[in-house]
Amino acid sequence: MELTEKAELATQGDKEAFVNVIRSLQQSLYIVARSIVKNEEDCADAIQETIAKAFSNVHRLKEPAYFKTWIIRILINECNRIIRKRRRVYPVPYDLRKTSYKDEYEQIELFEVIDGLDEQLQTTVTLFYIEDLSVKEISKVLNISEGTVKSRLFRARQQLSELAIGEGESKYELS
Repeated sequence: MELTEKAELATQGDKEAFVNVIRSLQQSLYIVARSIVKNEEDCADAIQETIAKAFSNVHRLKEPAYFKTWIIRILINECNRIIRKRRRVYPVPYDLRKTSYKDEYEQIELFEVIDGLDEQLQTTVTLFYIEDLSVKEISKVLNISEGTVKSRLFRARQQLSELAIGEGESKYELS
């Protein structure tokens, strides 16, 4: 059964379909949350709150085809709420994101390079290149115009290119 079909059943109150949709999106939710909050505890909290809110409001989703976009928007709001709440003064510890990938060194390096970007650009790049969301979907998720998404991607590509050249490596080619 396709994700959209499961989402449709979930909007009609099918709890098992909702669980199946969440299971199929759990990796995406983790990657997005981790790229924003930067630690396991906050990541888990954000995902847990997102799932609870999505479950309570799934009946309000008008277009099941946009379930992924809808739940990622909820997740981003939760991550931002957590960040506002904690307002930490001490530096964020070394990013342990690489522990979630088994021997996938290229992904680890990519995440390390993405971490060198501004926070807004990190989120946009993660959604576009890692989560394969379209410019239109990203604009809905982040509640910004498509032009803003495109300009952020352009700036991110420039910064990533400078970071890669600065390290003497030209193997990162984002288009």
